Amino acid sequence: MTVRTVLDELKKAQILEGLASGRRRDGRAPEEPRRVDVEPGVIPKANGSARVRLGDTVAICGVKIQPDRPFPDQGDKGMFICTAETLPLSHPTAETGPPQPPVIELARVVDRGIRESHMLDLSQMVIERNRSVVGVFADNAVVDNDGNLFDACSYAATAALLTARAPRWNWIDDAPVLSDEEPRRIPVNTVPVSVTMGKIGGHIIVDPDGDEWQMLDARITITSDSGGNICALQKGGTDGFSLSEIDRCGELSVRVGAAVREKLAAVQAV
Repeated sequence: MTVRTVLDELKKAQILEGLASGRRRDGRAPEEPRRVDVEPGVIPKANGSARVRLGDTVAICGVKIQPDRPFPDQGDKGMFICTAETLPLSHPTAETGPPQPPVIELARVVDRGIRESHMLDLSQMVIERNRSVVGVFADNAVVDNDGNLFDACSYAATAALLTARAPRWNWIDDAPVLSDEEPRRIPVNTVPVSVTMGKIGGHIIVDPDGDEWQMLDARITITSDSGGNICALQKGGTDGFSLSEIDRCGELSVRVGAAVREKLAAVQAV
């Protein structure tokens, strides 16, 4: 349970005062996200990579692609696994050691948004059915934490996957053997975009920054695909959302997500 100090309560009162007049402390409107900057190819030795700046939050994702054994019940599909970590330099509260529950949740939310959107056509990533498939591993690292890690890491992972090139393997003598063929882009069906909204008092805000994040009563992350279909949702915090608030958040996620998707899709041309 989070214990709030007198200073925290004063900060929350200031945030609520601004929201009552329709503005936030950084000048944004309640439904306005921070600026998103996407820089692909930041890790030369990775199969794909990207750095994303969401306001002052910075996340980097590197993609590794290699042969692997398929899951027992999915021998006709490749593998996708997403991880996350917050580097100690990212925030005073970040620590080394085993991942804490918030970091575990971060990885799962990013993984679910990409997986449930069916972004990757895993059926095209099989080397030998039931024996060897292509494994895609997206590893996120938070370099600077100024709130809303869910979206920053999701955008970084999606951009890294969009630029990734997979080597080719042939099945020879009961083993995958690297081919001389040129690497190809990973087969992609759609571009998922997550949008995280927070609730402070009776106000809904899009993309909470670091100060706002600490004051949230509840939060919700909704991921939509290129067709505007909602495919994943994660709720957190001690408070709840009414049905009308859920509907509003769903509409916001699709509208805000469409603008972010344009920036993410642009990296495919790089």
